[in-house]
Amino acid sequence: MNFIVDECVGPSVAQWLTEKGYNVFSVYDQAMGEDDTFVLQKAIDENRILVTNDKDFGEMIFRDNWNHCGVILFRLLDERVKNKISKLELLLNNHEKDLENNFIVLTEKTIKITR
Repeated sequence: MNFIVDECVGPSVAQWLTEKGYNVFSVYDQAMGEDDTFVLQKAIDENRILVTNDKDFGEMIFRDNWNHCGVILFRLLDERVKNKISKLELLLNNHEKDLENNFIVLTEKTIKITR
């Protein structure tokens, strides 16, 4: 499974995913400053699931009808890396088969999967 971790999520989450054996492109480390169009197009071109905090991707997908290979959108009150990784680990452990081609919103208490 391939991921693209948006700049706003940070390099630590990308590193954690890499350590777990996933193929990861870190926008923070490899394409800092690129716009959302670049990030989403790269995700599509390389069949990557986008991990982000940026609600603009939801608008691009649902309002502007962009295709995607899967999106994980963090909507957390606690934005610390430890919390992001904890919620992502919970998602991967329980819903890994649901990641591709779905739009997933992660909060502290819920996992919402839109197919």
